[in-house]
Amino acid sequence: MARAVASAFLVLGLATLAAGAAAPRARAEASTGAAPTALSVTVVRPVEDEVTETLLVTGSLLPREEIEVGPEIEGYRLMEILVEVGDSVAKGQVLARLSREVLETQLAQNTASAAKARAAIAQQRAALDQVLAQETEASAAVERTRQLRKTGTASQETLDERERAVKVARAQVAAAREALTAAEAEEVFVKAQRDEVEVRLKRTDVRAPASGVVLARTARLGAIALSARGEPLFRIAQDGAIDLDAEVPEDAMPRMKVGLSAAVTPAGFEAPLAGTVRLVSAEVDKSTRLGRVKIALPADPRLKPGAYGRGVIALGTRSGYSLPQSAVMFDAAGAYVLRVDDGTVSRRPVTVALKNAGRVLVTQGLSGTEQVVARAGGFLRDGDRVNPVETAANEVR
Repeated sequence: MARAVASAFLVLGLATLAAGAAAPRARAEASTGAAPTALSVTVVRPVEDEVTETLLVTGSLLPREEIEVGPEIEGYRLMEILVEVGDSVAKGQVLARLSREVLETQLAQNTASAAKARAAIAQQRAALDQVLAQETEASAAVERTRQLRKTGTASQETLDERERAVKVARAQVAAAREALTAAEAEEVFVKAQRDEVEVRLKRTDVRAPASGVVLARTARLGAIALSARGEPLFRIAQDGAIDLDAEVPEDAMPRMKVGLSAAVTPAGFEAPLAGTVRLVSAEVDKSTRLGRVKIALPADPRLKPGAYGRGVIALGTRSGYSLPQSAVMFDAAGAYVLRVDDGTVSRRPVTVALKNAGRVLVTQGLSGTEQVVARAGGFLRDGDRVNPVETAANEVR
């Protein structure tokens, strides 16, 4: 029992010493007024940036200019087809040939008619020369008779007879000249007929009016070519040029203009093609509320008219300060960020322009020197005390 009492006194003494040592420390902390440790938050500074504003459009690939090629004469049979779909053709190249037998027969007949006309002209010229000689002889006889009449050697009756002969000769000359004119006109007519036949012969060769790529052909061997009705024999994409015919929302149409650059990715392409806005429609479809633009694409044999295409049109660039998307928050009043000044959080409204690659471009509300809470800003309020830990803007994900 004596040992137990001694142990109890020993424990009580040690507790008294410990309490005496802790009391000065508690009084020291109370005298300094130390606060609890502040919450550490990641902050970033705005980065001066320039972002290209883009618009996504979709549509179909179409030939820039589609040429329909048909026969210029009809009623002749297709005898030969020289091109197929997908072939590149040059201006003036023969695409198909029509039968020529009938026209060649007409040409031979015309050759004979031309020879006959030339012979008729020669005859009429000879006849004209003959009646001119007769007229000259009759005129000379009248002059001689008039001289003889003055001397009384010739009678008045003889003079009258020879004057009538002159009139007949002159009438024959006029008739011969008219006949020669008719023969020459016949020759001109025959030549015009020949020119027509030769033109029709040339048109039996169906030629490409411009260079390009054959999109389709309906020509069939043995078919009768019809120019006035029916489908064209061939359809050609002029110069092989292809456009993306894209639909654009009506609110973006006022910003569309010729010359804007675009990146177009046709269906099946792994990389986009560089294009340019070539044409902007003058109206918006009142039922779909969509306008249309045509984007010119570079020549590429892989482009197929009718295929789907997706384009990104560059509308222009906007300048401002960019922040990680997590640093910008939104509520009913609009966009805002949380700024940290001397360890205190404050709300700052901002104007947001564009979002791109996980970053937001702010055009108003920042000076570029602020510390902005990078993430988890929804857990902070105005006046909260924080310990800012700055990091590079590109390191925030």
